[in-house]
Amino acid sequence: MRRAQCELHEVSEIEAILLRGRIGVVATHGADGYPYATPVNYVYRNGSVYFHGARQGEKVDNIRRDSRVCFTVALPLAYKERACDPDGPPCSAHQFYHSAILRGRAEMVEAMEEKLMALNALLSSHENRPDGHEVTADMPPVDICAVMAIRVESMTGKSDFAQKKSPEDKRRIAAFLRQRGLPGDIEAARLMTGTLESEPR
Repeated sequence: MRRAQCELHEVSEIEAILLRGRIGVVATHGADGYPYATPVNYVYRNGSVYFHGARQGEKVDNIRRDSRVCFTVALPLAYKERACDPDGPPCSAHQFYHSAILRGRAEMVEAMEEKLMALNALLSSHENRPDGHEVTADMPPVDICAVMAIRVESMTGKSDFAQKKSPEDKRRIAAFLRQRGLPGDIEAARLMTGTLESEPR
């Protein structure tokens, strides 16, 4: 990873990103030789990524032909606009974020117990409710829809919140973000200033 200071080294940190995310992008190997990347609603459970959809289509055909996939999740935090550094160059604008990249093999989930677990976990995750088995095997849509699982083989993650900046710059950017107060600003500011506690003065 080129920006080593942003790399996440603990699996638990990467899993935390996966658990927070709701939409990811699964990339498959297309029949024409091009990658085919599709955004999907997903849930991460027990070391696997689950998503559902139709039983047929280009994504499913690609997986049947080559089960190797790459899955990406990005959680945007704050965008550092030019107003934060009006005298700086245009490239001083920057997006802070968390991200995870997984590699693994995708497969159709056929076992009903696992399929119901995944469907209920998807409902629970996206509707912010406690886990509950509201989807049952006797519901007609359960047979119609497909549930795919990505069996994760490797994962990497990044969190970018101004790690390369000096302590003074971090405090200045954090103050700007706190004052602006847009979604993601407070978390990014907290992460920036939190790193100062472990840095030598």
